[in-house]
Amino acid sequence: MAKAGPSGGRGAETRRRIAVEAARLISEGGMRDYRQAKLKAAARLGIREETDLPRNDEIEQALREHQRLFHAGDHDATLRRLRETAREAMRFLGAHEPRLVGAVLDGSADAHSAVCLHLYTDQPHEVFERMIGQGIAFEEQARRLRVDRDTAKDFPALVFGAGGTSIDLTVLPYDLLRQAPLDRISGKPIQRATLAAVEALLAETPAGGGAD
Repeated sequence: MAKAGPSGGRGAETRRRIAVEAARLISEGGMRDYRQAKLKAAARLGIREETDLPRNDEIEQALREHQRLFHAGDHDATLRRLRETAREAMRFLGAHEPRLVGAVLDGSADAHSAVCLHLYTDQPHEVFERMIGQGIAFEEQARRLRVDRDTAKDFPALVFGAGGTSIDLTVLPYDLLRQAPLDRISGKPIQRATLAAVEALLAETPAGGGAD
């Protein structure tokens, strides 16, 4: 009788255990790198085989379950606060076609999450000049994104704080407004939201409480 492969039986249960612990590290410990989270989770569980590591989408599912189980009471309020911050940042940066991406958009954000925006311009220096002109201190970084299945490129990024929330801006060429970069988890075009879409999301949740 053939042994169960990594996709079933004991292998699936091992991946599940690692995913649950990785989700806890992400939600409670503020870890953001999925690979680092699952490696640390595996080490804590005494699991050394990389073939037993869960996929990113399995961690994403475990993270959502963790939030439902342990943070149902405050998750809606946290998500609303982050989306309100995103709305204000998008209004401020409206000249650069801002799009909300990541956990604040898809609803998996927690209190440690950054508001991640993609900006579109063929003149990246204009974004930097806008920030400097407003006296906003920021950290300059580079962000590697996959623009198609065969090509990954580095793009300028800026990170700054606003009201205790980290704002992460990635500046992309205008051409990529028509073709979204690929999501690191699914490999599909990344989900994005305009300012109007973010305002619609906020309208779905009453101020001060979660949706029924």
